[in-house]
Amino acid sequence: MRLPRGNCKVATLPAFLPRMPESLEQLDLLLLTVAKARKVRNDGIHFLGLRYVDATLAAYVGESVTLRYDPRDVAEIRVFHEQQFLCRAICPELAGATIAIREIVRARNKRRRDLRATVRDRRRTVDDLMEIKQGDARINKEAERSPRAKDKKVTLKRYFNE
Repeated sequence: MRLPRGNCKVATLPAFLPRMPESLEQLDLLLLTVAKARKVRNDGIHFLGLRYVDATLAAYVGESVTLRYDPRDVAEIRVFHEQQFLCRAICPELAGATIAIREIVRARNKRRRDLRATVRDRRRTVDDLMEIKQGDARINKEAERSPRAKDKKVTLKRYFNE
């Protein structure tokens, strides 16, 4: 494709800058897409079988709130009331919990062993089914080749008076 020479105006796009969040915390909130509605109770918010508490929640007992959380880190949730940020509620049971690398490696290796055993069992089952299927095919082929099947002719029996 040739471009014309001479007095050619180049179309310029207006400079477009997207509206950026004012802080990293606001950017984090944009990335947390998982939202759930819950009711604030006297002892906090119950979510995923855990209890989340914060002093700010005391004023909102009985109110419905929206939770936003990171599925990879459920120790902390962000609480919103009528689209307004209230607080960060923390689960006391998970707040100080840490997992040692040894435990992670041990759990990963156990999962890997379990998966290998499952795959091994399924391979055996498939192999057995394939042998049965091949055996059935061989029996059918042998039955077709047998001389008895060819020698037998179907004849109609006739009565003497016909």
